[in-house]
Amino acid sequence: MAHVIHRNLRTEVPTAVAGDGPYIIDREGKRYLDASGGAAVSCLGHSDREVTAAISAQLERIPYAHTGFFSTEPAEELAGFLASKAPANLGNCFFVSGGSEAIESALKIARQYFVERGDKERHHIIARRQSYHGNTLAALAAGGNMWRRQQYLPLLIETHHVSPCYEYRGRRADESAGAYGARVADELEAKIEELGPSSVMAFIAEPVVGATLGAVPAVPGYFKRIREICDRHGLLLILDEVMCGMGRCGTRFAFEQEGVVPDIVCIAKGLGAGYQPIGAMLVDDRIVEAIREGTGFFQHGYTYIGHASACAGALAVQKVIEKRDLLKRVNSLGGELKSRLEARFGNHPFVGDIRGRGLFIGIELVEDRMTKEPFDPALAVNGKIKAAAMQQGLMCYPMGGTIDGKRGDHIVIAPPYIIEESHIDEIVEKLSTAFDRALPAAA
Repeated sequence: MAHVIHRNLRTEVPTAVAGDGPYIIDREGKRYLDASGGAAVSCLGHSDREVTAAISAQLERIPYAHTGFFSTEPAEELAGFLASKAPANLGNCFFVSGGSEAIESALKIARQYFVERGDKERHHIIARRQSYHGNTLAALAAGGNMWRRQQYLPLLIETHHVSPCYEYRGRRADESAGAYGARVADELEAKIEELGPSSVMAFIAEPVVGATLGAVPAVPGYFKRIREICDRHGLLLILDEVMCGMGRCGTRFAFEQEGVVPDIVCIAKGLGAGYQPIGAMLVDDRIVEAIREGTGFFQHGYTYIGHASACAGALAVQKVIEKRDLLKRVNSLGGELKSRLEARFGNHPFVGDIRGRGLFIGIELVEDRMTKEPFDPALAVNGKIKAAAMQQGLMCYPMGGTIDGKRGDHIVIAPPYIIEESHIDEIVEKLSTAFDRALPAAA
């Protein structure tokens, strides 16, 4: 371990050696219920033999062929499968190795689309504060996670940010949910007018904000208004479903619940379930046609795009989800999990909000429920809960800076789609013990 650059260079982490359904087993034999799917990745758990068999079979045939020379059957089949499930205009797939690469690809194809049309002045990207779109430089620039951006600011391209749709903290007491959604959506229009409509290329947002806000869905009607604004001013709508998509929220695409269709959607984590590194963007027909009829060449790529064994694994994951009707389970078990969390923590003195969709649930922690006052960031409350949960054999996804990049704490619960009701019991009980051990000390 001394030669690996770990995320935290001051702590040691257990070594995972095996998986058993929704559990990870470390070198000492300790079992951890993966209640966060890692980072909302492992939607089929850690030992699905249909998926590993599909990957193994592809490795025996051919693991990799550079896309500058060949296509492969798994890539074509996976693209066909996704196209059959997406809205008709989004049947064009570009496969990469993860979410950051998918976002980077989306921003590049958006720019090339306008260049191919002779609309070269369009270059501005508008996103939302308290968003997260990845760690490559353009994706990081688009995101609104201040903590992640701060030290790299001199390297980032100029981007612009408007308010998130964060009802718990943003909606006024005298304001309906609809009025609140319209108010924050209209910030996009104001920003477009400020920059000049002919210079704005795209608006990018997560339908359900993941790591930075903690599983925050928009209020009803918000994204319909966003879609109308984008259409009125001729910019592209890019939806980042890297964390919230591929069934995590109970539908294959999270945008299905918003009643809109984006011009580009990015997916990753639940696409391959962690069995192989893979991500993708699905792109509107008119964007692809503009490039085909123009230069005919998408001026972008990575060594491992369309990787054969990664595509074989992702195709197997998606077929398993469909064959076992797991999206229905996500909805039923997600409702049960949220109800159980609300019953146990809904009146907890340090819990301000429990929100989310499907098996994607966020718990926001506060020092005072009445005023919504957050804990002092120096207490690192979210990290203490993670540590206490790990001691109990439970994984949850912690994050600080929920409110503004500095203040606020939350955890995300995003277990595999294969969990049973007994696992819900285990999540609630172990999380309760972790809260009892971590929060009094924090307060």
